[in-house]
Amino acid sequence: MYAYNQQQEVRPLHVVPQRQGVRKRIQPKKIRVKKVNPLVALFRFAVVAAFLAAFAVIVFPISFHRLIKQVFFYSDVPLKVSYENTMKYQNPVYDTGVNLYTLANPITNYLNNDLYGNYLLLTPTIQKTHSEVTTMYHTSEMSDLKKQLINLMSQYPSIKPAIYVWEYDKGQYVDINADKIYSAASIIKLPVLVRMFKSIEENQFSIYDEMKMLEQYRSSGSGDLQFRQAGRSYTMDYLAKIMIQDSDNTSTNMIMAKLGGMEDINIGLRDWGISTTYVRTWLPDLGGTNKTTAADIAKILYNLDNPGFLNINSRESIIDYMSHVKNDRLIQAGLSEDALFIHKTGDIGTMLGDAGIVYAQNGKKYIVVILAERPYNSPRGKDFIVKASSLIYKAIAG
Repeated sequence: MYAYNQQQEVRPLHVVPQRQGVRKRIQPKKIRVKKVNPLVALFRFAVVAAFLAAFAVIVFPISFHRLIKQVFFYSDVPLKVSYENTMKYQNPVYDTGVNLYTLANPITNYLNNDLYGNYLLLTPTIQKTHSEVTTMYHTSEMSDLKKQLINLMSQYPSIKPAIYVWEYDKGQYVDINADKIYSAASIIKLPVLVRMFKSIEENQFSIYDEMKMLEQYRSSGSGDLQFRQAGRSYTMDYLAKIMIQDSDNTSTNMIMAKLGGMEDINIGLRDWGISTTYVRTWLPDLGGTNKTTAADIAKILYNLDNPGFLNINSRESIIDYMSHVKNDRLIQAGLSEDALFIHKTGDIGTMLGDAGIVYAQNGKKYIVVILAERPYNSPRGKDFIVKASSLIYKAIAG
């Protein structure tokens, strides 16, 4: 709709003309600042600070241990060697079960030939032009003895053994699950001992060097060193002696630390051509994560007599330690009283084992390794090993 005016042009009714030269002054709006009570402001600040503190102290650590650490920093190796920490890290309460490394490398759970940084690896095989260790020569298997041992196994259905026997004269042997991987228990102390003397031969330290027993080495389980005062010093000779004879866990951790940790032991094993034995946990390894096979242990025992592997001083010390092992209730209990036996035992409840070299009175000599998985602390495991040892001794030296 338009309005008509004779003196003005047509324009919309809703447009209101403004006078030229006149500007409407806009008054600025006054902002009123509300005063805050200082006590109220202080209260608000206290509430925010308390919330942030609670998040930093309670919420973040819990979420870190329950989720972040399990996913991105997963490890089953205890930071300390105490029983409590071993159980904590081997059986975490809030373990999500997620391990990104194993998800990305699933094949290494089944095929592996190395261990580094607590991870199983599948690495290219390097053929060395010269190896310090040698392998036993095999002629024929002692079939009659093997049948006797298999028959004995049928009488102990709850015991799952691995047996390896090798006699020096003719190279005859018995192999029952010798390549099957078992928890090593304290038998892992044998390669630790050999690695120590290899390091001594390389002049890294001497057998008379002393080492302080610190709290981080203290370990529960076998051995009395755990009950002694921290800060006292002991020679490497003494630590090696009680590691083998008393199966002392604390001294074993001290020796491994002296050598450079678990990785040094594993590097040595790979250099010796020992493919399936490795250390993953400081002692006590109650979860059985340190692994070995009967064949691997037998190979280490065989090379104790190898002058190209160990010098005479090292061999004499090792044999002396292994000749005085206090646990004589396993393989040795099945031998004749006049037989000599150098060995190392192992027991973590679910696995019981013994491994060594038998020197019979008639001049016969053989290597024997028996590893037995059993119900926890079942006495039938011991009974089986004693009877198997007796059968082996009678077949070879009887």
